[in-house]
Amino acid sequence: MDLSTSYLGLKLRNPIIVGSSKLTSTFENVKKCIDQGAGAIVLKSLFEEQLLTDSDRLIEKDAKYFWYPEAIDYISTYSKAYGIREHLDLIKEIKAYSKDVPVIVSVNCVTNKEWPQFSKHFEDAGADAIELNISIFPFDTVTESISLEDEYVEIIREVKKNVNLPISVKIGPYFTNPNRIAKRLVKAGASGIVLFNRFYRPDINIETQEVVHDNFLSSSQEMTQSLRWVSILSQKLECDLSASTGIHDYQAVVKQLLAGASSIQLCSALYNKGIGYLDTILFDLQKWMTKNEYASISDFKGKVASDANNTPAFLRVQYMKRNFD
Repeated sequence: MDLSTSYLGLKLRNPIIVGSSKLTSTFENVKKCIDQGAGAIVLKSLFEEQLLTDSDRLIEKDAKYFWYPEAIDYISTYSKAYGIREHLDLIKEIKAYSKDVPVIVSVNCVTNKEWPQFSKHFEDAGADAIELNISIFPFDTVTESISLEDEYVEIIREVKKNVNLPISVKIGPYFTNPNRIAKRLVKAGASGIVLFNRFYRPDINIETQEVVHDNFLSSSQEMTQSLRWVSILSQKLECDLSASTGIHDYQAVVKQLLAGASSIQLCSALYNKGIGYLDTILFDLQKWMTKNEYASISDFKGKVASDANNTPAFLRVQYMKRNFD
């Protein structure tokens, strides 16, 4: 039985990817993921905001010692480079252990001013691809949706100028027209799109009357949001789609593959059940394939989405149908 698939032009031994999280922040954890059968690894995100803040604090703290612009540029560059050094070492260590499991660097960025110059370092360290986790939120009343789309596009273009690695873009579900932004991202150079990002979700404790953030893990009910759009976009885009958020068992994996996903990203399920759960999901996936007489992933990938009879179900919004063309 052949579980292999292709994602971002990379061959994966199976479609299960361990998503960016603390589970992929150390070599020990990544090694466990690989040993349990992970098809690829997305490293814990490196935050542009964090690096900018760290370097700015360093400059502010020692400002009296740096009277020249060249000195400020130097300390800023040093701070940022130091921030990614551990990441680069981790990439090298993982690739030394296993050359067959792709390592994808996750970059959480909000501008196109900093990350493009760092991307080359990831490529030199041996990374196989870059996942741009772009999270730009309009918390004002004047920003127009088209300007947000333009920022996403510019980030991709700038990174593509600096690296030859394939790039995927992890987006949220809050765009006015996911079809439009997805096509623009692909045109700008994205080889894949990850659907969807699960953003920080503040809550309020009514006893203490304070803001809390206890719901950082997804629930299985959240899976259908990406399922809809994987199905719709898989028939419209010339790029790979990776399904993310709310995928907690092999049934959800099968559903996303039937909808046309090239890969599946797991995170919360592994937090809840341990990294060893990877092996269970792969075993159950093979059992399902055997039962349904499929010899490979390609035998059923996109089968449901490509059936025109199923299209209306994915386009239905309450009791109305929308035409997204």
